[in-house]
Amino acid sequence: MGMNRDVTITLTAEQIARVVLEASGTAAVTGLLTELDDLQGVQDVVLPLLEDVRLSHSTLRALLVLAAFPIDGTEREITHVAKELRLSASTTHRYATTWVAVGLLEQNQLSRRYRRPVRATRDALPIR
Repeated sequence: MGMNRDVTITLTAEQIARVVLEASGTAAVTGLLTELDDLQGVQDVVLPLLEDVRLSHSTLRALLVLAAFPIDGTEREITHVAKELRLSASTTHRYATTWVAVGLLEQNQLSRRYRRPVRATRDALPIR
């Protein structure tokens, strides 16, 4: 007959973050946006679209803000991103805060800078 035994699994902070991200459903969305890794390429597409009155300029600018953060997880200050994109700091901050809410950016609470979450592969986070 089988015995019931308790099993304990210890996870690192990164593993816990990954589990929470995947459970929230934002991991799939993050994967869709990895193509936004070339700010100049995104600008080449988006800036001409800002002339079209039928399109949401706010949505297009929000995409530019997201594309301004490298996919390698490099942190950036909002004021630098705002200057680079010629947007106000408050508008840029509002877009970044929105991206944080949906899991496409994260904020370092110490430096107050933002970055794209670094996606781990399934093999990179072994369970101990």
